[in-house]
Amino acid sequence: MSRVCGWVIRNKVVGRVVIVELSVGEHLKPAVIVFKKDRDPELYSIARELPVGTALCFDGELAVEQRSKRGIEYVAKNLEVYSKPVEPLPVDTIGKVPTLLDTRIRYRYLLLRNPVEKALFRIRHVILKSARKFFEERGFIEVHTPKIVAAGAEGGATLFEIQYFEHKVYLSQSPQLYKQILMASLPRVYEITPYFRAEKFNTRRHLNESWGIDAEQGFIGSEEDVMHTLEELVKYIIDCVRKEAVEELEMLSVDLKPLSTPFKRLEYREAVDILASEGIEIPEGEDLSEFAERKLGEYMAEKGYSIYFITKFPWSATGFYYMRESDGVYTRKFDLDYYGLEISSGGQREHRYDMLLDALKQKGLRPESFSFYLEAFKYGMPPHGGFGLGVERLMMSMLKLDNIREATIFVRDRTRLTP
Repeated sequence: MSRVCGWVIRNKVVGRVVIVELSVGEHLKPAVIVFKKDRDPELYSIARELPVGTALCFDGELAVEQRSKRGIEYVAKNLEVYSKPVEPLPVDTIGKVPTLLDTRIRYRYLLLRNPVEKALFRIRHVILKSARKFFEERGFIEVHTPKIVAAGAEGGATLFEIQYFEHKVYLSQSPQLYKQILMASLPRVYEITPYFRAEKFNTRRHLNESWGIDAEQGFIGSEEDVMHTLEELVKYIIDCVRKEAVEELEMLSVDLKPLSTPFKRLEYREAVDILASEGIEIPEGEDLSEFAERKLGEYMAEKGYSIYFITKFPWSATGFYYMRESDGVYTRKFDLDYYGLEISSGGQREHRYDMLLDALKQKGLRPESFSFYLEAFKYGMPPHGGFGLGVERLMMSMLKLDNIREATIFVRDRTRLTP
C-alpha cells in the first residue's frame, strides 16, 4: 500500500468510469487513478466532482495491468481531499492548450504541475546536484560570499545601488573579489550563487538576477589549469543529466549529445579573423557582440565544434583583475561558448600586488574603493584563477531553449518583480 499526494490535472468521466490524473511532486509522470462505479461507488461519486487543481492524497496500490499511456496507474482505497480551487485555474496544467511565455512566467508555480514544465526544473536540479558532487570529489570547499558589497567586480555601470544604513552599497555582480581573497588560505573553493546585474537589456539571453556555479583555485601554472577544471565540470554535468534525466530529456524532445575533452581552443585573434571572413568586423580591442558570438557559433558548428573556448582576450576588453601577457596587450582571460552562447568566463588572475594596483589605476578605478580586496594580496597570494558558469545559460544551450526565462522559476528582468 502506497500513500500518494498531489494535484488533479485531469478529470475525465467516461460512462461509469472516472479517470483522475494527479501531478505528484517527486514524479515526472502523473499518477492515474481509475474509479469504477460498480467497484467503488462511494469513491466514484467523490472523484467525478473533483475540479482540476484539487489537492488530495490517496492510499492505493499499483494496478496489476498498466493500461495508461500517460502515467502510472493506481487502484485507490480511499481519498482525502484537502482543498479545492476557489476559482478555475488561469492556465492549463495538463499542457493541451499552448501558453504564452509571459503567462508561463506569471504562473510557473502552477505550471510545474505539468510534466513538461516540471522536466525543465528537474534537470536544473540534476545540474546543481552534479556540480556539487564534482567539486566535492575534487577537494573543493563550498563557500558563501556576501551579496551586499562595497565595490563591484566588473565596474559601476551594471551595479544595483542600494541604501545600507548610512552607506551606499551594491548588490553583488559576482563573487569574484571574495573568491580571490580566499585564495590567501583556501586554494580550492566553489559557490553556487546569485548574480545581480543592472544591465538594461531585454533580450532572450539576459536576466537581471541569475545564478552561477563559481570556482577558484590556487597554485596554478596558467589559465589552462582553470580551463581543464571547467571543461571537466561541464562534461560531468552533461554526463549526469544524460544518465539521470533520461525521462526528462525525452519529455522535452531533447537529444543531448555527450561532450569529449579537451574542448577546442580558439584565440581571440583567430575568432576576429574568422568573423572578418564572414563579413563581421570587430573593432580593435573590443569584446565580441552577441551577434558576433552567434555567427561564430554557427561557423564553429559547421566545423564540428558545439563547445569551445575563446582565449587571450585583449586587456582593453577585460576586468582589471585578469593577468596580462608579457606584451601587455592580451590577457589570460577566456570565455566558454556553447552553440554560440557564452556560458562561462574566467581566467588567471593577477596575484602580484604592485601589478594589481597598477591595473586598477589603468582601468580608471580608485584603489581606495578596493582596499579590502588589495589588502589580501600583501600576504603571500599564490597564482590563481577561476570561472563563473551561468546556470540558466547552460540550460539554454543544453536544452535548446528559445528564451533564458524558461530556465528559471521566478524571473527577474527589467519588467518583472513579481511573483
